[in-house]
Amino acid sequence: MKLAHFILAHNKPEQLCRLVDRLAHPDVYIFIHVDKKADISPFRIALKNCSNVVFVDNRVDIIWGSYRMVQATIEGFKQIMAHPVPFDNINVLSGQDYPLKPVDDFLVFLRHNPGKAFMQTQHILTEWKEAIPRLTKYHFVNFRMPGKYQIEKYVNKLMPLRKMPGGLIGVGRSQWFIFTPEHAAFCITALEKQPLLQKFFTYTWGSDEFVFQTLLYNSIYKENMVNENYRYIDWSEGNPNPKTLKITDFTLIAESNAFFARKFDQDMDPIVLDEIDKRLLGR
Repeated sequence: MKLAHFILAHNKPEQLCRLVDRLAHPDVYIFIHVDKKADISPFRIALKNCSNVVFVDNRVDIIWGSYRMVQATIEGFKQIMAHPVPFDNINVLSGQDYPLKPVDDFLVFLRHNPGKAFMQTQHILTEWKEAIPRLTKYHFVNFRMPGKYQIEKYVNKLMPLRKMPGGLIGVGRSQWFIFTPEHAAFCITALEKQPLLQKFFTYTWGSDEFVFQTLLYNSIYKENMVNENYRYIDWSEGNPNPKTLKITDFTLIAESNAFFARKFDQDMDPIVLDEIDKRLLGR
């Protein structure tokens, strides 16, 4: 079997190089989308000696929380599916992720679970209620224009609450997941064939955390879905971004059943990565 990792990156090329090195395997290819705002040269230099690495050609100028994150992910999926190597799985990562188990263990897991989509699928209306305003209100985060938040405020005062087109059931939680090229192709086609749906998500905040899950959940692929993405992520600080993991978090990281964890900052605490290498990855 062949695995494609898709990594969204925007900074820290040296840390990305370390991640790519830990993911390296003859049956693994790594596709990297570098935010269009970033200079790609340092990334190419850092990874020049790495095998099976492909930089995504159609780069997107990403705005955090916007639909542009979905667009960047789709560009990555398209390049993966156009590649001459036929892949069995796609694993979505950020440049600040890190594996917690050896590559061979992950590949064995995937071989034993063919055709599955491992993604969080909390129901937005009943389980993930804080995300309801993302769907019902208009959000202009996708656009670069002065006064957009003031305009957004007035639009939401005047307009009725939004409803997802087609009566879709919204599910999701995390933008980091594992699925197949068949699942990716279905999601891309669904968005391209339904302009109203794409427009809806364009005016949604943080749509990357539920677009792909929602599309699959409301399709014949629902039976393939497993409500688990095998990531260790610590949201205990209550911030919009997860906690940056340090050596003090190592015990909890090691005791998780996750294949990957995030997020890490090599400049802030390289020791936790060293310990993962030594005690979990056997390096």
